[in-house]
Amino acid sequence: MKVSVIIPTKNPGWIFERVLDRVLAQQTPWPYEVLVVDSGSMDGTPQYVQAIPDRRLHLHCIEATAFGHGRTRNLGVSLTSGEYAVLITHDALPADEHWLRRLVVPADVDPMVAGVFGRHLAYPEASPFTKRELEMHFEGFTREPVVCLADRERYERDQGYRQYLHYFSDNNALVRRSVWERIPYPDVDFAEDQIWAQKIIEAGYRKAYAHDAAVYHSHDYALWERLQRSFDEARAFRQLFGYELCRGFGPMLRSWLGLSLRDMHHAAQTGLLARRPMAALRAPFDNLMRVAGHFLGARAHRLPDRISRRMSRDKRLMSGVLVGKK
Repeated sequence: MKVSVIIPTKNPGWIFERVLDRVLAQQTPWPYEVLVVDSGSMDGTPQYVQAIPDRRLHLHCIEATAFGHGRTRNLGVSLTSGEYAVLITHDALPADEHWLRRLVVPADVDPMVAGVFGRHLAYPEASPFTKRELEMHFEGFTREPVVCLADRERYERDQGYRQYLHYFSDNNALVRRSVWERIPYPDVDFAEDQIWAQKIIEAGYRKAYAHDAAVYHSHDYALWERLQRSFDEARAFRQLFGYELCRGFGPMLRSWLGLSLRDMHHAAQTGLLARRPMAALRAPFDNLMRVAGHFLGARAHRLPDRISRRMSRDKRLMSGVLVGKK
């Protein structure tokens, strides 16, 4: 088996049907299998998968309490046999029928590539600011699509360089099985993909970006959800990597002002301010929630536990308080 596609699910709703249909429709010159690992869905997802008469498709169910971002992905890889394990989330829709083949190409041409991640596109109905944010983020990887730890001295002193080297997103990613057997995913609540990328980079492997292996994957968070998501991100980055995404109240305000001026300038230049005034006027509030979440998350260790639990979206998703997406 060349490739095993692994999709963790938890109450994904209607979007998963489109995702699974698109995954099974991939055009490849080699065989592949698909494993759905379901964590206690109550929306009929296991029954939907079981009803599909495709011998390539398999289902494995676990209790909701057994789920872990790294743990469940490790389980999925262990239950499959492909040379490559391809990991996507239940709301990541392949952009076309060539997505899987394109994701494999960088690993096939270079045996030292341990992992490949692909581009995320915003869904057509997404906010124009969400679309622009994703475009800008992934465009930054096109200049050097294959990277390795080439400058250890810079790696030690430059936080931005470290972040660039270990960015990885298993919403749309490939992992080489032979490397995963040596370096499996860590069993953590957040950023399991980026910790794994850090480990493989430090072990001397390469990481690749496949710009044309795209999936539709975007979220227009409500303002409180944006703050929660940013809180989780900043807390995890401080705990796991020692990064402080917001260094103080002054830097937080300056960051908010810079982001908001950038967005307002873009809205004025592109006519968004006239065509979508509510979306444009919402952007500064969204930016405020983002930087405030980073400020609070970087200081989560100082907050009472009950406040941290309330602030964390990921903790509430894991506990089943919310039904949502990664």
